[in-house]
Amino acid sequence: MEQRRWIPGNQFELLENGEEFFPRVFARIANAKKEVIVETFILFEDKVGLQLHEALIAAARRGAQVDITIDDWGSPDLSERFLGSLREAGVRVHAFNPGRRPFGLRPHLLRRMHRKIVVVDREVAFVGGINYSADHLADFGPEAKQDYAVEIQGPLVAEIHRFCHAALAEGLRYGGQQRQWWRWRKQLRAAPEEHPPAGPADALFVVRDNRRHMKDIERHYLIAIRAARKRIVIANAYFFPGYRLIKELKRAARRGVDVRLVLQGEPDMAFVKTAAGMLYHHLLRAGVRIYEYCERPLHGKVAVMDDEWSTVGSSNLDPMSLSFNLEANVIIRDRAFTHTLSAKLEKLMCSACNEITIEGLGELKGWALVHSFLAYHFTRRYPRWAQWLPRHVPRLVPAAAQPGNALPPAFAGLKEKA
Repeated sequence: MEQRRWIPGNQFELLENGEEFFPRVFARIANAKKEVIVETFILFEDKVGLQLHEALIAAARRGAQVDITIDDWGSPDLSERFLGSLREAGVRVHAFNPGRRPFGLRPHLLRRMHRKIVVVDREVAFVGGINYSADHLADFGPEAKQDYAVEIQGPLVAEIHRFCHAALAEGLRYGGQQRQWWRWRKQLRAAPEEHPPAGPADALFVVRDNRRHMKDIERHYLIAIRAARKRIVIANAYFFPGYRLIKELKRAARRGVDVRLVLQGEPDMAFVKTAAGMLYHHLLRAGVRIYEYCERPLHGKVAVMDDEWSTVGSSNLDPMSLSFNLEANVIIRDRAFTHTLSAKLEKLMCSACNEITIEGLGELKGWALVHSFLAYHFTRRYPRWAQWLPRHVPRLVPAAAQPGNALPPAFAGLKEKA
């Protein structure tokens, strides 16, 4: 297994929700001189998607090389007008498509490109959980999502940039676009440029794929949980992790670590709360504290541990993210950033969450006991079962339009979880 090395000299800025994220990304793209790379699970033709559309077209017309990769299942409703104007301006639009459907099945429901990454001019990058849809803005209403991303400067940007080029090269090769694949391979062979330090943070860029890095994100969570001595706070939208992670959280609580989970109290899908709730008794009995965020759907995928370790990214702690999807997180070792994220989560717990107690849940009995037992033991088995399902290689094809199917702005963002 390839060992990731900590890269020093980085600067991170936490961006909360679309109000902070979108203006910063669009401003960076507006100043792009050479290159823009975007990867996203969801892109909708609403007011946010149209702003990104305008920014990418303007960058391409200024002469920048612009590539955007979307997931073909997460973003299926883009019109020919939307995609055609991007192509006319010189933007290369790629759709992640897992390929053939054996026996009419849809394996791409299980193997999705769920990353959210932006790299501009190899100078700045963004990583997080925020898609390009209006439901990441507060004015969307009660269904507006609570989420996080980071803006990155420093040597880590070069590694993220190289990863994006490699992902494009591999995807285009298996998608049958041989000439484009060879162009990306030539760029990858070029000698890496020196990148000056921009701040005090050590960092890792960690991905999950279906080939060489199947367990990397989960493994870094486990390492940090085992090392924690004072405090663990995990805020995660879709919480149904594997047995090892549950076991380590319980062990940490029993050795005196203050372990807290911030989970969805107002989920965008009903089964999310049901699945997590089946594990509540097991965790609470071990001393883990559980808070449900109730203002609106929680979409974040962040954590802090002790005083220096934190992570922000696209990976949920559920079977989809830990065993199927293509994901990307940054792991940050920096006291100032960890303090900032910790303060945001503390504010959430104090002002917008309900703490769940074992007394409030009541006694497990009847079908509730059966469901809890099955859910708990399912977590022991699903990572092994997942390995038997088809594991495609990344495959990029030109994005296909669906004329007349663009989501009206009022409904954008109500699709499956992201």
